[in-house]
Amino acid sequence: MPLSGITVIEVGSFIAAPFAAMQLADLGARVLKIEPPGRGDFVRENAPFVGGESSSFLRLNRNKESVTLDLKSPEDADAFRRLVAGADVLIENLRPGAMQRMSLGYDDLSTENPRLIYASASGWGQDGPLADLPGLDIMAQARSGLMSVTGFPDAGPAKVGVPVCDLTSALYVALGVVAALRERDRSGRGQHLDVSLLESGVSLAVWEAGRYFGDGTVPGPQGSAHQSQAPYQAVTSADGHVTIGANTPGLWAAFCEALGLDDIRDDARFAHNSGRMENRDALIAEIERVTSRMPTSIIIEALATAGVPCAPIHRYDEVFSDPALDARDFFWDAPHPTVGGVRQIGSPMRLSRTPVRRDNAGPLLGDATERVLAEFGVERTEESR
Repeated sequence: MPLSGITVIEVGSFIAAPFAAMQLADLGARVLKIEPPGRGDFVRENAPFVGGESSSFLRLNRNKESVTLDLKSPEDADAFRRLVAGADVLIENLRPGAMQRMSLGYDDLSTENPRLIYASASGWGQDGPLADLPGLDIMAQARSGLMSVTGFPDAGPAKVGVPVCDLTSALYVALGVVAALRERDRSGRGQHLDVSLLESGVSLAVWEAGRYFGDGTVPGPQGSAHQSQAPYQAVTSADGHVTIGANTPGLWAAFCEALGLDDIRDDARFAHNSGRMENRDALIAEIERVTSRMPTSIIIEALATAGVPCAPIHRYDEVFSDPALDARDFFWDAPHPTVGGVRQIGSPMRLSRTPVRRDNAGPLLGDATERVLAEFGVERTEESR
């Protein structure tokens, strides 16, 4: 597999570090998840529970081994250092300074393992005026501007429905780790990777930056509509809504023909995208005059036949049973020693020669502690076990 032979130490909870480490585990890395004895990762306490195990934990921590260590204990901290000395990557998402206070920061550990790639995910970054403040996904969504463009005009602030800053920062961590591993192949040296939720959120503002730095426009919420193209949004159907994307001259013509909208295709107000944006309210009203009398399935059939991008708005019960995803074998069942098969969301990374790993669901707390410590040559007293 792409990352076979790479050992990753994960110190974290909730989303950022575990989701990043999960990506690396999917690609073949060995991930040793370090958890506090007794309670483990906070996600283990998240309902719903399946066979006494957190359903979310079983999915977020697949393909990993659980090692319980109390990093505030001198003996366990020494054991941790022994693990890190034999590892390639450490990923942590504790509050900035927490690892340093335990003498487990990058400067401390890289002296013993100069090849170590040490990745830190945090709310605001490892330095700067906000570094010491607590930061969760919703705060990053707020400060990054994402909440200012999410939702509908004249409504209250809304966050993206998934923890997008947490998840995006995790993907940047995984990408940064892979890049650092590649660079290490040339230099033989590791390095520190600093990824913040805030900057991850701001990095998504591609269209918004184009408008603001282009003409000074401050973007606001548009509901489902696009910032600069029309029609590109959800419209009403007879039984719900459907998303459409007729955002080029060819697609606009095909869209009008497929739905019998010849009158608006020839309307001078809608001849070009700039006019459709300027008159978008009138445009959508004319489109919905037709689509509101048509079932979603009929609209999709007509537009798909015409080659116009469109899609239904699925609830998650429909997503998790989508025949299109099943046809691509996206969902799979991971074995677990007490729960049995655990349905997993697949990886979007489809490598033709080295497919991603599909091994085990999230591990039992501490299931690999003694085996891993013995493998790394760590001897512990009976009291510490």
